[in-house]
Amino acid sequence: MKKALILATVLVLGAGLAYADEATGGLRYSITVTEFENQAGWYGHFDIGNAWGTVLTDMLNQSDRFIVLGESDMRGAALDEQDFAASGRTAGGKKAPVTGQMTPAQLLVKGAITHVQDGTKKGGGGIRIKGIRLGGKGGKGEINATIYIVDSTTGQVVASKSVVGESKQKGMSIGYNTGDWGAAFGGESNDNVGLAIQAACDEAVQFLIAQLPSIQWTGSVVMVKDGQVYVNRGEREGISVGQLFTVGDVEVIRDPDTGEILDESMTILATLETTRVKEKLSICSVTLGDAAGIEKGMTIHLP
Repeated sequence: MKKALILATVLVLGAGLAYADEATGGLRYSITVTEFENQAGWYGHFDIGNAWGTVLTDMLNQSDRFIVLGESDMRGAALDEQDFAASGRTAGGKKAPVTGQMTPAQLLVKGAITHVQDGTKKGGGGIRIKGIRLGGKGGKGEINATIYIVDSTTGQVVASKSVVGESKQKGMSIGYNTGDWGAAFGGESNDNVGLAIQAACDEAVQFLIAQLPSIQWTGSVVMVKDGQVYVNRGEREGISVGQLFTVGDVEVIRDPDTGEILDESMTILATLETTRVKEKLSICSVTLGDAAGIEKGMTIHLP
């Protein structure tokens, strides 16, 4: 009975991921993870917020469904370097950081760790800090967290979920390479709490992927030349030759009192088909409509 339930769960999850992939055309969204706030009051031999950010960022990257940007502290450090270079106090050259080239995130992931339990059995080894035994064998670790997906354009929460991970969970939904995660858990790759973080982050990644069909994938026209339309999305975003887009003007409807975005409406001018793809750029031909009306800055959507 238990095996049948597990198989049914796997089949449902697989169908859900296949739907997400079909609905978004397999295209990738840029995303960044902020350090999760430790609201559980758990303090051990590693920083639980940093560990969560490390594992979730790596899992998102390994899932191959996102363009994963550095965590907020990394991007902050990059901005500091750009500001320092722009101050004129550094040597110039091709290796110097320049401004205006940071990749923006379409989606932000933030949240909080709300509960941590380490039920390591006595006599299992490890160390005890503030009454909690860490790093020993046996027992069970559990972690609860609440995650939020935020649209970086509007700042609105797109979706949220409470996830739970246990160290005794068998297998994860995607085959991750976990070889570099031990350092995040203070060098203890089999730490109960660390294993629970991995299980919870895996659930979080599956939830994030499942939300993609309801999140509008967009790009922009960067140039129109000789009847060809150049858009700012390429191999990095998962685009391949033959990919279809609609292009047009987007009218943003705002609340006159608050300025908040209420809705967006696109007036479609043409349908595009990708004929050539580079890393961050695609060149498209017009298959339906007239290229004469397409201008730089217009929006592209999936059809």
